[in-house]
Formats: sequence, structure tokens, C-alpha cells
Amino acid sequence: MDTLRADDPRELGTYRLLRRLGAGGMGRVYLARSPGGRTVAVKVVRPDLAADGDFRARFRHEVEIARAVSGRFTAPVVDADPDAPLPWLATSYVLGPDLTDVVAAHGALPERTVRALAAGLGAALRDIHAAGLVHRDLKPSNVLLAADGPRLIDFGIARAVDGSRMTQTGVVVGSPGYMSPEQATGKDVGTAGDVFSLGSVLAFAATGRGAFGDGTASHASLLYQVVHGEADLTGVPPSLLGLIRACLMKDPARRPAPTEIVTALAGQGIDAALHDWLPSAVASTIATHAAGILDLEAPDAPSHASPAQAASAFGPAPTMATGTPTTGTPPTGTPPTGAPPTGAPPFGTPPGGTPPAGYGTPPGGTPAPPPGYGAPLPGTVRVGAGGAPTPDRSRRRALGLAFGAAAAVAVAGVGGGWLLASGDGVSDDATDAPGKGGSAEPADEAFTTPPAGVAPQPLWHKSAKEDSTSPRVPLLTHAGLLLVSGDPLVAYDVKTGKARWTKAGICRPGARLLFHGGKVFLADGDYEGALVAYDVETGEEAWRSRLGKQLSVEDTIAIDGKHVYVTATDHGQSKSATEYRTAVAAVSHTTGKTAWVEHRDWGTKDYDVQGTASGKYLVYADSNLNLTVRDTATGGQVWTRKIGDEWSWQPTVANGLVFLPGDELKAVDVEKGRTVWTLDPAGRRGFDNPTVFDGVLYVSDHDDGVWAVDVKTGKRTWLCDELDVDGPESFLRAGSTLYGATGSVDGGIVALETKTGKLRWTYTDSKAVGEPWRIALAGDRLLATHGHEVYALPAV
Repeated sequence: MDTLRADDPRELGTYRLLRRLGAGGMGRVYLARSPGGRTVAVKVVRPDLAADGDFRARFRHEVEIARAVSGRFTAPVVDADPDAPLPWLATSYVLGPDLTDVVAAHGALPERTVRALAAGLGAALRDIHAAGLVHRDLKPSNVLLAADGPRLIDFGIARAVDGSRMTQTGVVVGSPGYMSPEQATGKDVGTAGDVFSLGSVLAFAATGRGAFGDGTASHASLLYQVVHGEADLTGVPPSLLGLIRACLMKDPARRPAPTEIVTALAGQGIDAALHDWLPSAVASTIATHAAGILDLEAPDAPSHASPAQAASAFGPAPTMATGTPTTGTPPTGTPPTGAPPTGAPPFGTPPGGTPPAGYGTPPGGTPAPPPGYGAPLPGTVRVGAGGAPTPDRSRRRALGLAFGAAAAVAVAGVGGGWLLASGDGVSDDATDAPGKGGSAEPADEAFTTPPAGVAPQPLWHKSAKEDSTSPRVPLLTHAGLLLVSGDPLVAYDVKTGKARWTKAGICRPGARLLFHGGKVFLADGDYEGALVAYDVETGEEAWRSRLGKQLSVEDTIAIDGKHVYVTATDHGQSKSATEYRTAVAAVSHTTGKTAWVEHRDWGTKDYDVQGTASGKYLVYADSNLNLTVRDTATGGQVWTRKIGDEWSWQPTVANGLVFLPGDELKAVDVEKGRTVWTLDPAGRRGFDNPTVFDGVLYVSDHDDGVWAVDVKTGKRTWLCDELDVDGPESFLRAGSTLYGATGSVDGGIVALETKTGKLRWTYTDSKAVGEPWRIALAGDRLLATHGHEVYALPAV
């Protein structure tokens, strides 16, 4: 930004020019202000071009194009005079730097910021395309970051979708590295070309570098990579990787539409997605810069400081696009740029109606959005209230209204670091106090399936107290409740996330939540050796049972239609003061009476058993590396065998087979103990514990691939080797979707097509919890935990 020179005009129309912003092939761009105090950017045509009749026609066409676009995330044309001696165009001035400058100064942006950026730019493209236009030059320098969201600027090379255009087929117009393959080869470009460019811009924001090469590469090299090469998406957060890959598909027909992108990323409303969307360093820069811009006066107008002093007060100005730089703050009494007029419905809301449900937003379930950008946020100080404010006070008041959020972030950042938000745009409240959540089993919810590669967003999110949960224990859902093992034991309402009840001291660390008939069965939290049944809906104790005077219940291991199976210590049989004999017992879960007790071999532990009950067999593994099968009716041992060097898994039993993970996957006849089939990993590094649904076995290998295997034959049906996270440790299936919950190092939730194994989406919260994910289904909702973080997502 430079001071005006001797040959620069001082006024254009009714606008006083303040500074020179830049110059390009078409002319000069100035920072100017209206009589009412509105700050605008004015593009002025060069005198020699103004004398060219054909150029005037093209400029008039550009004005028509720009006037056709209106939306919250574009900078609107506020005035123009294409017939003036020097034609000019005035657009709102966005008080913020461009994406190129932000990344250069601060590096790659956080996941939450990139997600909000994608939602805002998707909305901008939606509005541009709705006007019958294609932008054709979406690149980082044409993206400005403001406190209330991004702005897409410069429609200088846009063309009408209906075919009326100023460019010709066969002429490459755009920016290498950000244009689409069809644009790079000189073909006709449709709206999908802008979506490809959006993917490239998002990759740049997320990684700090171009997806097809950096600035040192030649134009020819960049164009070749765009057309023939694969994008380098190393470093893109897994939750955004699928979306960016979908945008960068070579086939335009396979790219998502902007409306799909907005709905997927801002299912709870665009305001929620943009709430506190900027890192504090960026927000502080914007607020400081805005204050300096609004204090500027025209060179010949009286002021309290010289232009140089005013300019130096806010540091270097952001680099402006050489096309139509657009930036601005409205005068007092005027809604901020892009905001709806008084009485108009908010962004994304049809007149007289509720916003349509998006991915993760059930009908009637949208929470109240944060304060709008047309009103001051809590804590914003109004300057000059009452009376007629001076121009300075008017502009300062507008600054307070538009930048309350940024100022709040900047103040909060003083003396401390920036806390990265969860990225889900919903509540991060701590676990609620005990109370009624007010909902039953979710029913008749209709969630829209997101486009390929786009993960659904949480319907709600709660953070339990750290170290209060048992993250490796499967979740329990029943009667509209989600139970998460831990102390306290908490039952969350699956629809609202509120705690319906909380019970402290009843759940031992690592206790499995075995359920039947509306009750959950636990070894007592007092460690007095009893088995206790609790009503799932109320948390109240239903009954308590002991195995005998000398027998102490240590843990629950399995459950079926008749019995709860437990491990026990027999204090009546000991070899020393510390070595007692262990046992396995069956207890009726309706009466609490003991059905049978069978002692185990000496040397077996009472806390190391993982079991499954299936049909007439109880199958369990232990730390002595044994796999044992017992008759569920009598407790008699059917067979036992060594299982190698891994025991910490719950045996999977299905179709009369028990499956043994390891270097190979073995299927063993549960009745006779003989091996029925063995699956070789085909050069991969062995298998984890499998899950079986309807005759199909699903299992991850140690190289993070997912296999589907025919249970009867042991033959592979498909192998998915395209995950962006660890291989899942557990699976659930709903309809045509297979959900997988991954481990603790690089984890998340994946959704695969059950027939083909094709990856549909990946969800991760990017929290360094260091614990595995767990998932459960309740109606059309997918409940998940990541350590002490608890989520509900649409099962789509």
C-alpha cells in the first residue's frame, strides 16, 4: 500500500481516494472511502485502454459479471461507472490478508480453519454458479481471510455458463497449479473446474505448499502435473483428505458440487462452522490491520497523524490481487458485507422456513447458532453510542461490530498459546451432571448421505474427565442410552449427549458392560466378590449375588441368553498366602443364582480372561496362551489348545468356528478343536482379531489393510488398502456400510462399502488422546469414543 502520487486522482465519483493498493495490466487499484464512511477498493482503467472501444465493452461486461454475483463470501460491487472518462469499479474492501500471505507468515493452517475455509469458499462458489458464472481463477491470492469468514474475489476472467464469454476455447486462462485439467488443456471449463481449483487451494492451506508443485516449478511442469500427475496430499488431515481427493478427481463428473461441500462441512449452519475459525495470530493481525485502515484519512484531509504514521501503526498491508481486490467495512447502520438486510432470513435459511437438515443435522435438531456477525458479540465495546458519531467513531463502531470475534481471540491469546478447537463445530462441554436427557430411542431420523470422501460431522460431543473411562472396553447402547465403561459409569442420552444418570464407584477399571434383559452386569465396585445387576435405564441396582463363602467374583467375561459368565478366586484352595486357585462360573442373569462353578488349572490368573459365549460353547483365551472351550450348560471342558504368543483378544465365534489371529488367520472347529482353514496374508504382516456379520469375516492386517473373507471357505472377497489411518480394531455393519474403529497411534473411524471395500469416508478428531476408538450403533446414530472424548455421528 503506497501513498497517492502526483498523477493519481484524488476522487472518483463520490469516493475520496486514500492510498494506492496496486497496479496491473488493466490499470490501478486504490483504497477509497465513500461520504458515509464506507471503505472500498476502486479499480481504475488506464487512459490508453479507456480510449479503446473494444476494451470498454469488455470492461462493461466485467462489471455486469461482478454485479451478478452476490453472497456472504464474495465481495460485492458497490458502485461502477464504465462510461466515465476513466472507467472504474468499486467493490467492498475486505479487512483481511490473502491466503498466500497468511500461509507465508504463519505456515499451514489448522484443520478446523481449513474446514471452515472450505465451507465458506464452497458457499462462494455456490453463489457464483447460481448467477450463471464460472470463476476460472480460484487461487490462494484470490482468497481473503476476514474475521467473519473467507472472501473469494476477482472475477476478471470469469465467464458466463450460458456460453457468452470473453475468452475462447483453446486459450489457457488461469493460474498454473490451481487450474483444472480441462482448463489446463484449453478445453471448455464448467463449474466442476472451480471445484478442482478449490481442492488445490485447500491442499495449499492444509500443507503450506502446492499440491502439484511449488513456486520454483515451471508453468509447463505444473500444467503437466495437473493433467497427468497425482496431487501430493502428504500432511493433509485425514478428516479432510477424502474431500480434497474428491475435488481433485481428473473426471469433472466425479467431483462434488459446492452445495454438497457446504452441507457436508457446515451441517449445523455456516455460523457454527465459522465460530472462532481463525488462529489467534491471524485474527490479531486482521484486527490490527483493520484498525489502521479505518483510521486512514485522505491526504488533503485534516487528521491527528500523518499518513505515514497511520500506515506504520498496523504494519505491512496484505498483498492485493492485481485484478479486483475487494475489501470493506460498511458504515454505521449498514449490515456488514454479505449479511442479509434487516428482516431477511439468515444465510442458508429459506424464507419462512427452517434450514434444511444437513449431514449430521436431524430435522428439528439444529442447535442455536453463535451470535451473528451483524450484531456485536458478547464483550464487544460499543464506541460512540448515542448522538451523531463523527466519521472516526463511526468507523470504529463498525470495526467493533465486525471484529468482535477477532478482538476476543486476540485478547485471549495475550500471555498464552492458541487452543485448537475440536474441529467439529459443536459443544465441547464437560460431562453433564446427572439428570434426564429427555429423549428415547432415536427413531425416524433422516440423515443425508454425504458425497464421496466427505465424513459426517458430530451431532454432539462431550468430554469426560480424563482417566475416568476405560477406553479399550466396547460401548453399550440400549433404550436410547450410551453407556461408557469407567468411574463414574455414565449413561448418555444418544440424541442430546446429556447424562441421564451417573454412578460412581460401581464400575471397576476395564470392566466389560455385559447386557441382557435391560440390565448390565458388573463385578462389584467395592471388590467384595459379588456380581451386581444394574437397571440400564435408571442405573439402580436390581440384584446382587455371591458364588459362595469362599468364592469371590473377579470379573465378568461373557453373556448369553441364560447366563453371565465370570472368573472367580477360590479362597478355600490355596498353595500359599498369595496363590489361590481360580475358577469359571455361570450365574443366571434372571435370578442371580449360580448355575455351575468349574475350577481352572493351578497357575492361571483370575484377571486375564477374554471370553465369548456362542450357542452351547463358552470360548475364552488367557495369559497362559491357552484357548479353552467349555459347555455352557455344565461348565465341562470340551478342549483346550495353545494359541501362540498373543492372548489379549476376545475370541470371535461364528458359524461353528473360532478364529485365531496372528501371522496367519486360522478358523478352528469350535466343537472339535481342529483347524478348518488357514488364510495366508499374501506377503502382508499378519492379522488382527476379526469380526463376523452374516457369513462374512472382516479383519485388519498389520499393514492397515481391511479384508473381507468368506467364513465357510476362508477365501478373500476383497481387500481395502487405501486407508489414511490405522487398520480398524473393531467393526460394525449397518446396511451397505461397514464401520471400523481404529487404534490409538493414527486413529479414527472409517466407513467402507460392504460389497467392494471401497473407502467412503474417514472421521478423526485430531486429538492426541493416545487411546483407541470405540463405536456402537443406536438407530441411525453412530456413537463413538476416543479415550475420554464422546461423540454421536449420523450413521451414513
